[in-house]
Amino acid sequence: MKNSSNIFSRFWKILGPGLVTGASDDDPSGIATYSQAGAAYGLSTLWTALITFPLMASIQEMCARIGLVTSHGLAGTLKTYYSKPVLYLMLVFSFPAIVMNIGADIAGMGAVANLILPSVKPSYFSVAFTLLLLVLIIYLPYQKIAQVLKYLCLVLLVYIIVPFLYKQNWAAVLKATFIPTIKFDENFISILVAILGTTISPYLFFWQATMEVEGRKENGKKKQLVLNKKVIHEMRQDVDFGMLFSNLVMFFVILTAGSVLFNGNIHQIDTVEQAAQALKPLAGNAAYLLFAVGIIGTGLLAIPVLSGSLSYIVTESFGWKEGLDKKFYNAKAFYVIIAISLILGLSLNYVGISPIKALIYSAVLYGLTAPVLIAIILHISNNKKIMGKNTNGKTSNILGFLSLILMTVAAVVLIFMLLKGK
Repeated sequence: MKNSSNIFSRFWKILGPGLVTGASDDDPSGIATYSQAGAAYGLSTLWTALITFPLMASIQEMCARIGLVTSHGLAGTLKTYYSKPVLYLMLVFSFPAIVMNIGADIAGMGAVANLILPSVKPSYFSVAFTLLLLVLIIYLPYQKIAQVLKYLCLVLLVYIIVPFLYKQNWAAVLKATFIPTIKFDENFISILVAILGTTISPYLFFWQATMEVEGRKENGKKKQLVLNKKVIHEMRQDVDFGMLFSNLVMFFVILTAGSVLFNGNIHQIDTVEQAAQALKPLAGNAAYLLFAVGIIGTGLLAIPVLSGSLSYIVTESFGWKEGLDKKFYNAKAFYVIIAISLILGLSLNYVGISPIKALIYSAVLYGLTAPVLIAIILHISNNKKIMGKNTNGKTSNILGFLSLILMTVAAVVLIFMLLKGK
């Protein structure tokens, strides 16, 4: 028993940026997308988790390796080795996309908290969550923030529990998982594109690379660090586990919506609070409360990642002082950008941009930038002048190019649907 405890303790210690990055991908906006997939098509999209896991893991591993080797985040590496127009183009697309994502997540958290405590207005909860996050991000030292985010990942375990509170046809679940279903209609294709865009999001690339740098800086204060096989191996364990965890949560959210909501003839879910409300009469209070609490927990995890990613992108692009390891007075611009992104995200609901619209806009911007960024990440990862002996292996390149092809197809389909919609 003691041996098992030591093994778990050592493994938990290895986990860090990869786990947080993977878990933050399952933010309230992502939960809404997965809930809609399950509500609209039952178990038909469960197989996507098997596809997205290796693709996510390969891209995030490359980003982590870039951070470890260059000691720069992705924006810093782009600035050093690529032309400035490429960097500024990423900045122009990333800023509004991330702010709208933050806005949708804040609104989702407020609405779900209102379901639990109806006497308090959703807008009050949204303001309270925004202020709480702002205070914690500014005043907590990096090590504390890293630990808080790490433990918040455990909140996502509720989504793995929820499906077991409802009677499941496990034979049908296994069939849907391992035998892909593809329906050649516009709505089903758009759901597949949405799932891809939600799981392989550009802000995760920037966060992963930067957090590896921050982690090494923090550990380097204690001892001299050498980038060796052990460091690379532990990073890969962290990333692989984080992406596996992320895709497991996605799988079980789709399973919950696909077995409970779809079978209950609820086929349209636009927001996370709708998903939580719909669960209550069909699956009971326990499932409803766990689902709702999970939304708040994932928001508290994802919003610091979103706002932090944006701030790292901007400050690295312009060479300003940055880092969660720095005090406010040592990196004022860095923390001001985080504050601006949170306040702008909160204000979206007050200027006529609903959470649904914000999600659509951010999905479009993510969809357009993801293929470009993946191509750049592949180029950096295979460049010996930058990466030295830590360039991509064959498997990384195969999975990376598959990701590039799929995300490019998704971007083309997205543009086609937008033009057709007009």
